[in-house]
Amino acid sequence: MDLNYSPEQQAFEKEVREFTRANLDPKVARKVLEGSRLEREDYLGWHRALHKKGWVGVGWPKQFGGTGWNSTQQHIFDEVTADEGAPQLIPFGLRMVSPVIMAFGNKEQQDYHLPKILSGENWWCQGYSEPGSGSDLASLKCKAEREGDFYIVNGQKTWTTLGQYADWIFCLVRTSSEGRQQEGISFLLIDMKTPGITVRPIIMLDQEHEVNEVWFDNVKVPVSNRVGEENKGWTYAKFLLGHERTGIAGVGRCKRIVKRLQNVAKQAKSNGRPLIEDVRFRDKLAQVEIDLRALEITLLRVLAAEAEKRAPGPEASLLKIKGSEIQQTLTELTMMAAGPAALPYVREGEHGAADVPWLSDEAFRFASGHYFNFRKTTIYGGSNEIQRNIITQMVLGL
Repeated sequence: MDLNYSPEQQAFEKEVREFTRANLDPKVARKVLEGSRLEREDYLGWHRALHKKGWVGVGWPKQFGGTGWNSTQQHIFDEVTADEGAPQLIPFGLRMVSPVIMAFGNKEQQDYHLPKILSGENWWCQGYSEPGSGSDLASLKCKAEREGDFYIVNGQKTWTTLGQYADWIFCLVRTSSEGRQQEGISFLLIDMKTPGITVRPIIMLDQEHEVNEVWFDNVKVPVSNRVGEENKGWTYAKFLLGHERTGIAGVGRCKRIVKRLQNVAKQAKSNGRPLIEDVRFRDKLAQVEIDLRALEITLLRVLAAEAEKRAPGPEASLLKIKGSEIQQTLTELTMMAAGPAALPYVREGEHGAADVPWLSDEAFRFASGHYFNFRKTTIYGGSNEIQRNIITQMVLGL
């Protein structure tokens, strides 16, 4: 298997890098490379630049306005843009609900929602988890009762990432209590401006407002906003989760962090010598690089299968497990490289900290915040324990 890029792929890589350098706001790139907090406009500015170029619909079929790129082109794009410090394209619309709308939505839903997702006009968030219904998602209780041409939705969703910015939410709701839990769930598309919706912030350990609670109090949703059949939402939810888990792998971002760690380790000192000469640190970093290379090859296989219109299967669970573990290991290695400088987390450091010596190195400024924040990666998108159960059943047949 030849892992080197062909001349055509090298030319594409060059084109993506030149475009990114010419169109990405340097201030935003600096925020991303430092690990600083991004605002709504930081994400949307890059999204609009890509939309103008016709490069937003990565992985989308051309018939819906996508790039039509093959798996290698998708991978090159993700890797190069991550390396240059581009913000991650928010996945909830582009990579999560869009495939569901394409596969199971009607033409009216496709014609209305997909162009607005591509343009960045509508920002989406995810309404899956509830208090008491996370890994056991089928136990959800958020209820939708049919009244004529509308559903009346009541209940709560939680851990809604970037819900404070969202225009729409895709939501799993209970429309029946009969039979198995999975058989009474429907998939609704809900306008966040609808009366009765309240978004409340959840402030995390790193003091960031990244996730939210979303409350529904007699929210009136047109039946036409239901994707597919009533009580068949569990099928669409699993389809979406396969795409979410593939995206969690984050290979491009991980490779950028590895490169950064290599540079930091050459400068940081351990017992008076460069940290890169410390056998324990060097071995851990080398192991991450090996694992990341294996993850990269697996990701390419999954992307190639998607291009053939095969939905991600249990291999998406493999990507989720290993990708999340690698991301956590990288935050741990960053803490190790930073040493005592990683201990404080002072948000004022985001805007310069000349008067705070331990925050002066941009490589360490957010080390502890990221370490705490990335504990979540083995939980969201379906906990890694649940993913191992999926692999046990679908691959090993146990």
